[in-house]
Amino acid sequence: MPDDMNATPEEPTRTSQSVPVADRRNLDADLVGIATEPGVPKKDPIVVATKITRTFGGLTAVDVEHLEIQRGVITALIGPNGAGKTTFFNLLTGFDQPDTGDWSFNGRSLKRVSASRVARLGMVRTFQLTKVLSKLTVLENMRLGASGQRGERFWAAPFRFLWSSEEDAITVRARELLGRFKLDAKEDDFAGSLSGGQRKLLEMARALMVGPELVMLDEPMAGVNPALKQSLLGHVKSLREDGMTVLFVEHDMDMVRDISDWVVVMAQGKVIAEGPPESIMADQRVIDAYLGAHHDTDITELEESVLAAEVEAELLADHDGDNR
Repeated sequence: MPDDMNATPEEPTRTSQSVPVADRRNLDADLVGIATEPGVPKKDPIVVATKITRTFGGLTAVDVEHLEIQRGVITALIGPNGAGKTTFFNLLTGFDQPDTGDWSFNGRSLKRVSASRVARLGMVRTFQLTKVLSKLTVLENMRLGASGQRGERFWAAPFRFLWSSEEDAITVRARELLGRFKLDAKEDDFAGSLSGGQRKLLEMARALMVGPELVMLDEPMAGVNPALKQSLLGHVKSLREDGMTVLFVEHDMDMVRDISDWVVVMAQGKVIAEGPPESIMADQRVIDAYLGAHHDTDITELEESVLAAEVEAELLADHDGDNR
């Protein structure tokens, strides 16, 4: 049940509309020629965040001075481990609250707005570690993704005639999405029986049940076998073609280059660079963030062995995280 069930009124469920090809080109053109410095203003931002900070004890996990997410395009949020990317996701979507700052979605402030209401406004997310309800079927997981259902209200729940037609429509919508994500044959299976990649697909499909305007994906490729990666890539691209904005966290640079229109780079909690993928990959600030500022200087044999050990430890940590 939503954590703010007393809030009224319910926001209407949205159905994203397809974007004509001409408009699709206009959206892409909105990013052409703008500056590539952190916090650069966009022509039509769907999300604006200003002076967002979050500390844990003496550690500053997020310190974002200003960031705007352009509407209608795919934006990648990248950075080395510990850069604050997932924490920033949690702050934007109401799963955590910042120490300072304000942020808005479609011009509406989301300060002190709960995660469930953020989702009903049309800003939904998935998680690096999937959050499917393993003891419910795939179809039941999909039905739960629809917001504002009359049958969830205490006074209406005993009277099936009040909400049965709505539930039928939700079921039709759920089956359409399961077919789109090639999960229709699994609708009666328990969600816990799905593979890691299939769970990622289920989470993405369930997120679309509210007809969102902005879909936020936290490491959609983590733990996904190569056979499903191309399928997931195609689905992410299709979200943009259906008129949605996509913001995703990812470590797979091939994916970032393949599907993103714009890239935002975080390091040590700050946004250090943003721009088109091709310019970001060659940006010295980004190279330094990933490799260290000393990457192009001479180092001793001892220093080299220490760096190699650090890289090996990080790779092992990533591997362990993918296997969880």
